[in-house]
Amino acid sequence: QVQLVESGGGSVQAEGSLRLSCVASGYTISNYCMGWFRQAPGKEREGVATISASGRSTDYADSVKGRFTISRDNAQNTLYLQMNSLKPEDTAMYYCAADPGFCPRKADDYKYWGQGTQVTVSS
Repeated sequence: QVQLVESGGGSVQAEGSLRLSCVASGYTISNYCMGWFRQAPGKEREGVATISASGRSTDYADSVKGRFTISRDNAQNTLYLQMNSLKPEDTAMYYCAADPGFCPRKADDYKYWGQGTQVTVSS
């Protein structure tokens, strides 16, 4: 059974940092494009960052460029999201996703999803 489990969320003050992790089981992430998405109450789910299977290609939403860094450790079957200079508008449920192909642009095209980890940033 394929599973993705996120961790590392929590409550922090503005300008603080958090590091999210996503551990995969049931398959090896080396064969998958992976990404982070987030959804705040009353808002659409939006893409945060994606990383190719090789790790050589990354893409970020304009709202997080220069602040967030996506990375992967295929040996540990783990995806990471380092979040620095956090803002209250970053508050959302963050989801890890994976897809066995070239990184899709739309969240609906990702095949596997985790259950999410909550990030809350206070001003």
